[in-house]
Amino acid sequence: GKEVVIANAIIAILTIGGQQLFSFFTFSCPCHVGQNLIYGLAFLGVPALILLIVGYALNNQTWRLVMGKSSHFERETSSNWLLKCKLLCFVLCSITGRALVAPVTWLAVTLINGSYYICAVSEYVPVHYYGAAPNVTAAERSRILATFPCRQLVPPELARARDEVILLLRYQSQVAGWLLIAVVVITVFLSYCLASCFSPLSFLHFRYWNSYVHNEQELFDEATEQHSRLYAMQNVRKFFGFVPGSENVKEIRIPSLREWQAISGLAFLKRVDKEHYDYSLLHDWALKERASGKYLRIDEDP
Repeated sequence: GKEVVIANAIIAILTIGGQQLFSFFTFSCPCHVGQNLIYGLAFLGVPALILLIVGYALNNQTWRLVMGKSSHFERETSSNWLLKCKLLCFVLCSITGRALVAPVTWLAVTLINGSYYICAVSEYVPVHYYGAAPNVTAAERSRILATFPCRQLVPPELARARDEVILLLRYQSQVAGWLLIAVVVITVFLSYCLASCFSPLSFLHFRYWNSYVHNEQELFDEATEQHSRLYAMQNVRKFFGFVPGSENVKEIRIPSLREWQAISGLAFLKRVDKEHYDYSLLHDWALKERASGKYLRIDEDP
């Protein structure tokens, strides 16, 4: 839907901006043998992995899949098992597709920029790209190549060779970045085509179903907010003797020290029976205790 496209576009734009700031303020190639590869791959892969995990964590479908219970069929049949497998695969693919937006954007932008790739693989450039090809050992050659991302560390006689190597590596990195973008675009397009081909709904029916699911979720969220507020209001009324916002309050309840202690502190979600839970300490108190005690009328002069 349009909301998904807009959300993915915003995520991609924020990722691009974050990558540029991240590179400007934090990236500085060590230009040392053995460290360039680790440093470059860390900056290339670790943020992408973090963005992938965040993408999974921020998707409501992930937690619905993790916390949801499978339907209790009266009899487990092969058709039911196949249906559940198809649904699971579809949901996982949908979640993964949304979660990959930010990390793929990060990888594509960093590869097109080229700095991380140049730092990571500079010491592995073949010898014949030197031009002058100085007569040095393999270890010394790797050490010199490792300094190429840092212009100030390169000897003057190798400045031209250094520029050629940097251009070559930037070319390789940018080609890899554009190939990644092309593969992702083609994969997304083919996925939508396959999903549309195997969909049991027609185009207009699919739009109606999409609109229904969206509206149902909005109405459910509104009902959840109102229902939980009304339910909490009853427990607050029992504890204090009035509800916030009430007009013409005649009396208020004075909770005892024991009652204050009963609703204070930390609490986990507690199971009461097979069907019900206590949501909070105040909820637990309201279910167990009677609202007796001291009441104070507030419509009288002190």
